[in-house]
Amino acid sequence: MQYYSGQDMARSFRTVRNNTIRVAEDIPEEQYGFRAAPETNSVAETLAHIAAAPRWAKSMHTKRITHPDAATFRAGHEEVMKYQATLTTKARILEALRAGGEEFASWLATLSDEILAERVYFPEGAQPPSKTRFEMLLSPKEHEMHHRAQLMLVERIIGIVPHLTREQQARMATTEQEAAGAQHA
Repeated sequence: MQYYSGQDMARSFRTVRNNTIRVAEDIPEEQYGFRAAPETNSVAETLAHIAAAPRWAKSMHTKRITHPDAATFRAGHEEVMKYQATLTTKARILEALRAGGEEFASWLATLSDEILAERVYFPEGAQPPSKTRFEMLLSPKEHEMHHRAQLMLVERIIGIVPHLTREQQARMATTEQEAAGAQHA
């Protein structure tokens, strides 16, 4: 029995995706070509990758594949790359982040504890040799958070204070103002 349900996974993924969308909205489109260093993905490429990546997880786990081989992984990667290549403008990327994120989260919410507990066995030599679907389906959120952290650093480089930092600063300022008001009362 899972103590973290498909509904919990969906809620958590929506939180992560909404934060990614805020980052994508905050970065001006003219900065979407920015690369933090040579041979790294641009802002647009990173966001397109984030938008596309969950598609393969949903495809594989919807089919309930239990013994994926190298060809399965290769086909999934190619599918993601093909879709990712279509996401070339800020508007298209935001649309994909919103619609694809909600589609993935809604699907996660339908997964039973039984499905999440199923084991998926990897090709020989893989470590670990198997994982539960639950563990595998945490990966899209972890992957997105990894890349969003990169984008938040890019925001700093191009002169934008990330929204999560702005919100924390606003909360702290309010708390300080309330404390100062209480001292003067």
